[in-house]
Amino acid sequence: MAASEENSSLFPIFILTMMALPLVPYTIIKLCRAAKKKAKSLHCECAISNFSTWSNMTLVLLWVIMAFLVYYIKNMSAEAQVFEPFNILGLEPGASDSEIKKAYRRLSIQYHPDKNPDPEANKYFVEYISKAYQALTDPISRENYEKYGHPDGRQGFQMGIALPQFLLNIEGASGGILLIWIVGICILLPLVIAVIYLSKSAKYSGNYVMHQTLLAYYHLMKPSLAPSKNIKQEQAKFLKQHPPLVKTQLLIQAHLTRETTDLPPTLNGDLKRVLELAPRLLEELMKMALIPRTAQGHGWLRPAIGVVELSQCVIQAVPLSAKKAGGGSTEGIAPFLQLPHFSEAVTKKIARKKVRTFEELREMTQQERTDLLSQVAGFSATEVEDVERVLEIMPSLSMEVKCETEGEEGIQEGDIVTVQAWIKLQRPNGLIGALPHAPYYPNHKDENFWFLLADQNSNNVWFSQKVNFMDEATALTTASKAIEEMMEVSGASARETSAAVREAVEKLKGGSRLVMGKFQAPAEGNYSMTCFCLCDSWIGCDTKTGLKVKILKRTRAGTRGGVITEEGPLL
Repeated sequence: MAASEENSSLFPIFILTMMALPLVPYTIIKLCRAAKKKAKSLHCECAISNFSTWSNMTLVLLWVIMAFLVYYIKNMSAEAQVFEPFNILGLEPGASDSEIKKAYRRLSIQYHPDKNPDPEANKYFVEYISKAYQALTDPISRENYEKYGHPDGRQGFQMGIALPQFLLNIEGASGGILLIWIVGICILLPLVIAVIYLSKSAKYSGNYVMHQTLLAYYHLMKPSLAPSKNIKQEQAKFLKQHPPLVKTQLLIQAHLTRETTDLPPTLNGDLKRVLELAPRLLEELMKMALIPRTAQGHGWLRPAIGVVELSQCVIQAVPLSAKKAGGGSTEGIAPFLQLPHFSEAVTKKIARKKVRTFEELREMTQQERTDLLSQVAGFSATEVEDVERVLEIMPSLSMEVKCETEGEEGIQEGDIVTVQAWIKLQRPNGLIGALPHAPYYPNHKDENFWFLLADQNSNNVWFSQKVNFMDEATALTTASKAIEEMMEVSGASARETSAAVREAVEKLKGGSRLVMGKFQAPAEGNYSMTCFCLCDSWIGCDTKTGLKVKILKRTRAGTRGGVITEEGPLL
């Protein structure tokens, strides 16, 4: 029985150990990531209230359970004390027989059942006092205790099983139950987890989006965003075939128009779930737009731009109708609405003062903006300060792009062309990586950018790549390796390669990112390409530049032309 109790007492320690093994490293990694993001990111501190997140509640709950187990084990250890007869009788080790008898008589008067009717006193007298007196008055038991620390003499090595007592204290069935426990925990449970994981992972992409959803994206996407003549009938038919999408569409519309305050708790929870999944779904939708659709392996430009614009509106909670061009601005009033305290009425007021585009507002000095917002828009000092904080973290982008055939002076049809683009990000506050100001979006969202090399006339994307400015270490490693490989192909010396890598590292630390890729040159001709850098979180921060590419006819002699790329900004 004692051995069974000892084994059962080990079970909480076993559970605590199994919880601590994954939980402690995971918590340390999570805290390190949070500290890293805090050092590199700037959260908006404007007066608009932000959503709170419950994503860490599970982690906190697990730590609470661990704390409870520690407390329970501590109390259990205090109760399961080692049998020490001298301490029980209140004597010093090595006390004489007369002192032992005197202490026993004194405790008998206090705890003997004839003297004290309390059941707890009776239990203590029988299990501790009488047992301690017997162990010390018997010469052999006392000698064993003083020599080996136990009245029964030298104790052998004991091993315990960290299982609850009910599994080890069933007559005639303990062996079978123990076998079932071992098979269930060590074999069946990992097997079930592996089967469930593999079955689910087979249904999802690397971004945890169902393959069925990607298939629908691929077949339903069209090369042009222009609505067809029967768009209303087609949409009604599609929604009728997929009723759950009606609810999702209405929730997204409520979010874009910022009319979610009156939603009941159930719908509010559904909206948060939809918004949580939106970035992953939109990223996969972007990939479906850029997937090779033509014989030359080109994706579609207009759907890709439309996906990025939708992502911007979802993150900033701005209706798509606000992006309608007007008043001299190609973005409409949408960029203004992502600023705190701005509304359509405010944009109309400042438009009367010849500030019709978002760029005009950003290019003003801080004092000019303060005067404009306080005198014309009627903003208070706190509201003006909120606007300035957001403008300080908004990115400004610039690009340097070139296309070339490695080791050659020109590009001939059929060549493998290398695209090299340096994208530089700058903010007024000097930061490189920062979290976007998105008070209406309830989840964490990093800034992501898409580089597109496209032919607007043919609606084809020749090359695309996702760019992120948060992880500088990865960018340094990737860019250094790409520069080294490019210099090696061109036959550069080790000194030239080292100098090129150092130059690239300086650019990266200054807020630039290197985009490199390859595509096959099309047929002979002059191509007016456009390079886009689109942000999925901010409205009005995108940039584009023109790039003229001349493709020469392939000759048998392999002669090449001269310089064939020209770059220039597009207004």
